[in-house]
Amino acid sequence: MQKQYLAVQTISGMVSETKSLVNMAFPMVLTGLILYSRSILSMLFLGHLGDLELAAGTLAIAFANITGYSVLSGLSLGMEPLCSQAFGANRPNLLSVTLHRTVIFLLASSIPIWILWLNMSRILLYLNQDPNITRMAHTYLMFSLPDLLTNSFLHPIRIYLRAQGITLPLTLASLAGTVFLLPMNFLLVSHFRLGVAGVSAASAASNFLVLLSVVLYMRVTRLNEPSWSVPSRSECMTGWKPLLRLAVPSCVSVCLEWWWYEIMIVLCGLLVNPKATVASMGILIQTTALIYVFPSSLGCAVSTRVGNELGANRPHKAKTSAVVAVFIAEIMGFLAMTFASGMRDKWARMFTNDSEILRLTVAALPIIGLCELGNCPQTVGCGVLRGSARPSSAANVNLGAFYLVGMPVAVGLAFRLGVGFCGLWLGLLSAQVCCAGLMFYVIGTTDWDFQARRARVLTCGGGGESELTATDVGGKTGEEQQPLACVHVVTSFPLVNPRREQLPR
Repeated sequence: MQKQYLAVQTISGMVSETKSLVNMAFPMVLTGLILYSRSILSMLFLGHLGDLELAAGTLAIAFANITGYSVLSGLSLGMEPLCSQAFGANRPNLLSVTLHRTVIFLLASSIPIWILWLNMSRILLYLNQDPNITRMAHTYLMFSLPDLLTNSFLHPIRIYLRAQGITLPLTLASLAGTVFLLPMNFLLVSHFRLGVAGVSAASAASNFLVLLSVVLYMRVTRLNEPSWSVPSRSECMTGWKPLLRLAVPSCVSVCLEWWWYEIMIVLCGLLVNPKATVASMGILIQTTALIYVFPSSLGCAVSTRVGNELGANRPHKAKTSAVVAVFIAEIMGFLAMTFASGMRDKWARMFTNDSEILRLTVAALPIIGLCELGNCPQTVGCGVLRGSARPSSAANVNLGAFYLVGMPVAVGLAFRLGVGFCGLWLGLLSAQVCCAGLMFYVIGTTDWDFQARRARVLTCGGGGESELTATDVGGKTGEEQQPLACVHVVTSFPLVNPRREQLPR
């Protein structure tokens, strides 16, 4: 009888958690699809300008992602475990302070990125990229420079709101930006004939409108008032160590994955007929971007749920959330595989009628479908690790899978064995399989009771040192033992226990 009762309770808990995840992820899916439609609009305008413009825009976007957008996005994720766990621990002031610090941090980080973008042409020519494509790509990037400032505000605000379960403003603001983008493209590209510069400027203006809409919505509705406070200058300019400790490995984790896709675009420029391969890669990345909206939204939802539950000292609920999310992600992977394979004869025709680009795209789409069997659970797994403040573990997984396994396979197949374009995607497939396996291992060996005790220290919500002794947290890794919100709490714990929370060597 007791076993039956426990089984019913477990099933009930999983059903309840599924509803919570879906309710939180659904608005984020809508936001992701709206943002994706903005990207599609830009690619369509580039494609209709010509194959050269499409290739140049794809190369520029790849360079921007590698050197700019991925860095800002990754650095901003350092605030996610702080905010979600602080909200669960009922420490609203920590959310506001973390938001202000992160904005300052991203603005400072944008300065070297700005300088790097100004020298884009020299870098790409040094990498043996086509001069005509490079010249046009440089023009695209110059009109994207204001977007760095916009993202320095938008990323932190998005995470700050999401940690509190506030998602509607982001959806509405994204919709407003997308509605604005279409007439802006017609005005700048079709009417004023600014070419790739017009596409870039329209995208940057649309992104700024999203930021402005979010700020105005929150100011009018005051939804975030319970957690909003204006910290002093000293609070903003001190206490950076906790944020940096999470931001740097979070950035590394994000960049390692983002860079893989963008590096493949650069490698396409070294294949035969680079115009066709780069353009086809851009179309295929748009496909993966569409599919990625769903596991990414679920990953953000589970990150918030895990962080909230750990901050509230409910480890069993955090574990349930992680298990349910990974299971849903596997279902997503099979659906994504079906979609990619079924659309292989139609998808590319939305962007171009070039026969060579169509041939390359159709050949690679089934491989992309297989990749999603690993990518979906891996993406959600990264969300679990973010919510439990373990970005270094995610970085280790991505480094091992993408660069120690996937990159050698991709380069070997594409260039050494002569497989060419599809060889790059087969390398991605090997990376995703490896990545999913490692992520399952890390999540499967998680000590959730310890993570809840650690969250109490990270946010100082459990009373600090008096309630969490060295015995409680002894033997954990350096990443896990350091407090984030009150750095002074834990000072001298053993550093490494290879039996738990680390990847196999």
